[in-house]
Amino acid sequence: MFGILEKIFGNYSEKEVRRIEPIADEVLSYDEKMSKLTDDELRGKTEEFKKRIKEGETLDDILPEAFAAVREAAWRTLKMKHFKVQIIGGIVLHQGRIAEMKTGEGKTLVATLPAYLNALEGKGVHIVTVNDYLAKRDRDWMGRIYEFLGLSVGVILHDMDPAERKKAYGADITYGTNNEFGFDYLRDNMVIYREEMVQRHLNYAIVDEVDSILIDEARTPLIISGVGEKSTALYKQADTFVRTLKNEEDYTIDEKAHAVSLTEKGIGKAEKFFNLKNLADLDNMEISHHINQALKAHAIMKRDKDYVVKDGEVIIVDEFTGRLMFGRRYSEGLHQAIEAKEGVKVERESKTLATITFQNYFRMYDKLAGMTGTAQTEEQEFRAIYGLDVVVIPTNQEMIRIDAHDVIYKTEEAKFKAVVEDIVEHHKKGQPVLVGTITIEKSEKISNMLKRLGIKHQVLNAKYHEKEAEIIAQAGRKGAVTIATNMAGRGTDIILGGNPDFLAKKKMLEEGYSSEIIHEASGYGPIKNDEIRKARERFQELLAEIKKETEKEHDEVVKLGGLYIIGTERHESRRIDNQLRGRSGRQGDPGESKFYISLEDDLMRLFGSERIKNMMNSLGIEDDQPIEHGILTKQIEQAQKKVEGINFDVRKNVLQYDDVMNKQREIIYKERRKVLEGEDLRQYILDMVKSVIEKNVEIYTANSKYPEEWDIEGLLNHLYDMFLDKGSVVIDVGYDRLDKEALTDIIYEEAVKQYEKKEAQIGPQMREIERVVLLKVVDTKWMDHIDDMDQLRQGIGLRAYGQIDPVIEYKKIGFEMFEELINSIQEDTIKFLYHIEIGNDKMPQREQVAIPVAARQGSDDSVKKPVVKGKKVGRNDPCPCGSGKKYKKCCGANL
Repeated sequence: MFGILEKIFGNYSEKEVRRIEPIADEVLSYDEKMSKLTDDELRGKTEEFKKRIKEGETLDDILPEAFAAVREAAWRTLKMKHFKVQIIGGIVLHQGRIAEMKTGEGKTLVATLPAYLNALEGKGVHIVTVNDYLAKRDRDWMGRIYEFLGLSVGVILHDMDPAERKKAYGADITYGTNNEFGFDYLRDNMVIYREEMVQRHLNYAIVDEVDSILIDEARTPLIISGVGEKSTALYKQADTFVRTLKNEEDYTIDEKAHAVSLTEKGIGKAEKFFNLKNLADLDNMEISHHINQALKAHAIMKRDKDYVVKDGEVIIVDEFTGRLMFGRRYSEGLHQAIEAKEGVKVERESKTLATITFQNYFRMYDKLAGMTGTAQTEEQEFRAIYGLDVVVIPTNQEMIRIDAHDVIYKTEEAKFKAVVEDIVEHHKKGQPVLVGTITIEKSEKISNMLKRLGIKHQVLNAKYHEKEAEIIAQAGRKGAVTIATNMAGRGTDIILGGNPDFLAKKKMLEEGYSSEIIHEASGYGPIKNDEIRKARERFQELLAEIKKETEKEHDEVVKLGGLYIIGTERHESRRIDNQLRGRSGRQGDPGESKFYISLEDDLMRLFGSERIKNMMNSLGIEDDQPIEHGILTKQIEQAQKKVEGINFDVRKNVLQYDDVMNKQREIIYKERRKVLEGEDLRQYILDMVKSVIEKNVEIYTANSKYPEEWDIEGLLNHLYDMFLDKGSVVIDVGYDRLDKEALTDIIYEEAVKQYEKKEAQIGPQMREIERVVLLKVVDTKWMDHIDDMDQLRQGIGLRAYGQIDPVIEYKKIGFEMFEELINSIQEDTIKFLYHIEIGNDKMPQREQVAIPVAARQGSDDSVKKPVVKGKKVGRNDPCPCGSGKKYKKCCGANL
């Protein structure tokens, strides 16, 4: 019924596109007017638009004219003009929504329209890409449009220093990766002077490959770490032990849940190996955790699929893009367990200094938008978590790619044999073939089979990802065979007949030009000297020559049927399959795609329907006999939906826990900013004093409503111990007139006097001392609190066994811990300030408590190493001076 109604009235996206079309037509109506303007007049439009905004016009009012100005500027600088569908995409992005646009539809150019319009307000626009290469390329390429119109453009790259970052964030439009934006936000909230902050207010972000960034990468939070204090010896011991265990006998693997656990026999072996009475004892929790991580490293984590070992380091492979993720580490000791397994140096466990999830980072923007070729299948998640809807933008030219039904084989061996036969058949006639695999191991298996048959081909996976853009660019050439592991977000179009830009660069390399000069020659930045001007002229000459050849080859490839896509396995997410398919049939080109599947594939083995297996067995189908039917394709999609649901729950779970931390993080960061922005903290400190007094009055008067029964002596002694001068508070009011409020006021009045005395003694420096003390206390306590919340998070899952919802319990305990944190910050700040003594030459300086370890490729000795603290003495521990008193009553009394 719903399908019939949709056919008559159109689906959601079609209706939205129809509503936007009149605005797009209005943009196009300015075409002639804009083309008649001189360069200076067109540039002058920017100031005119800014003035109109100041006078009260909205961005929507000036949208048609502003978009038309960008179209004309794009034509004059890049010889590109936005099509109507690209204008529609730009309007969707300006509205703070997701524009789904097929591969090859020019998303990079689309982003220039809303970016320019929103930058006119002067609050900054961030364009988020998946890697540094694309951020720099797009800044140089599209930057010419903005600069022509008089706006500034910046780019944030991994190896930039804070001054360069600050300048880039100060630009009207800033390109960068999700990781860099997120880490800069965290680092900004660790600095000790306002001038060290690099980011401005988070105003508007356009996220490219939005599904990859906001969904695939959202399972792991961003973490800035310092060096922890744990030894690495236990990882090696656990690894030695796990090597003695046998699968099924000593441990069991649950592949669906990605979990592994010891059997009764395995537990017995562990107790014997580590000389323990009972592994389940609380005292043995750490050993148990190490054994579990070592088991996971051996039984579940696969080399060349989940990670690679390169230059003596374990580097994670992104399961969605196939890229190496330098600087990222698995948490909870799993990375160290893999290092022990692979026999490389086991790094020390790190201490978390700051952390945030991508969901909570991107939800801080006033307006968020995104674009990708594949978002529709995850629309529910985009709506639920980010409040974003998805609008599918029609293609500029009709999509004519042929998508065949999946072909299913009983065994993996038979499937690979059929894949190779299919490659050979298409290669013979010269049709370019792109083969998509899920793991590095599978891509190398197909590569070896093709080598034996003497078929020339290129392999693209995490091991060779430096060459990825070049390999992908030529995958559409006649007779090309390319094997690729996960095709998400490669950022380079496959052009049938070959990519002339890359061929021209290759020719220049052969002619002896350096890579730097070629980069400048093929780029769009300003010409710095004569050498670059000549190189750019040579590049244009070569480009014109090569275009003649590639256009001729393009026509030949079109006649052969365009790019042929072979999927060797279904991914657990339908989006990744759609991304692979989407590489073919761009801009109205012909193309074909086909997926080969076996019942031994992980997806089929774990989630595939039993009905398919039973049907194949009852029909007596041989191993090498394929079956192909639309019903089977639907069954496989059902299995994928099942896994997508599981993954959504995982991300939602991560977010539910981080939401608790997020509220706390917002409060702490807000307090820090008050300090950094130079607010006068005097009243703020006195409010803290009042709050501490009120809490203690409440504690010491809680047992009775009659003043004569209150423990006033105990209360005053406690406050003397904490911060007030001994014997300074005089209660000269009769019990008949004393209530909690009056008692608080008497103590507070004396506290204010003592504070004023301290101010008079220290002088105007007191205001900076307040900042120094508050920053140090907040940072030290907050770091320890993150650690405590992390420990709570790891242990809270056990509450589920007692029929208690772990998330609700985490919120409840987390709230109590945060209350304690605030209380502790207030008490320590007051103690320091009331007891501080300053010599003539000794003014306390701000110091950074949280010193991050640089997460970067290779090592950099210039990076400050973190200060590793000694063991902290607890307030109730015996004093280390040997007096026999508690630390808080002895040497710690004045701290």
